[in-house]
Amino acid sequence: MVMSPDPRPAGQPGQDDRGPVARAAVPDGPIFRQLRLWIDPVPRPGPEAMAVDEWLLENAGSPVLRVYGWLGAWASIGYFGKLAEAQAALAGVQWVRRWTGGGVVDHRADWTYSVVVPGGAGLTQMRGVESYRRIHLALAAALRVEGLTARLSAGDQQTGAALCFDNPVGHDLVGADGGKLAGAGQRRTRQGLLHQGSVAAACHDEGSKTRAVALASTLAADWELHDFKPPAAVIACLVAARYARRAG
Repeated sequence: MVMSPDPRPAGQPGQDDRGPVARAAVPDGPIFRQLRLWIDPVPRPGPEAMAVDEWLLENAGSPVLRVYGWLGAWASIGYFGKLAEAQAALAGVQWVRRWTGGGVVDHRADWTYSVVVPGGAGLTQMRGVESYRRIHLALAAALRVEGLTARLSAGDQQTGAALCFDNPVGHDLVGADGGKLAGAGQRRTRQGLLHQGSVAAACHDEGSKTRAVALASTLAADWELHDFKPPAAVIACLVAARYARRAG
């Protein structure tokens, strides 16, 4: 079944009586008791998109799922990635370096989300491989609501390719054909955990809202829509300090 997006305004909780919104089964159960879902309405250039995630990590105070789009033809490279290798693998894009790890992601044709978890929450106490697995289990359940086949990769098909979706590592999601469907990078700080994820099966507008609601429902026992307002001056400072520089 494909769900309809939750019709309620921001700030109203998403509970099990929410009518057309169904909850897909997650083997380990929901990760969070409560979650705020932000369907960011503003497409942003790469540096600004990354700065907003950093701002959320520093200020959210409770778990947040952010779903967002990109303004322009952007690709991102992991924190330790080599720009020359990325440029050789992918042409015709502008580059931004993520604060998280992982490979090269072409954001012209993906669905992008972030999960922000404040310090002290249970997920931040897990080892990286386990927090990665738990979030991807929830994502797999959400994608199955759309009729997509998604399962955790055992990590035995790694290629070492620079492009993220050409290199399925352990606990990435793969589809029915064994091809990589979703990957992510994580970063831990004193403020908490930032998980930046990408799904190769892109969707837009109502389809994106439907997927966002499905993922919120698998991540958390209860969630609410929330519209964050990142201060423009603060975002500009973060961009200038970390993300405006050449990705190399």
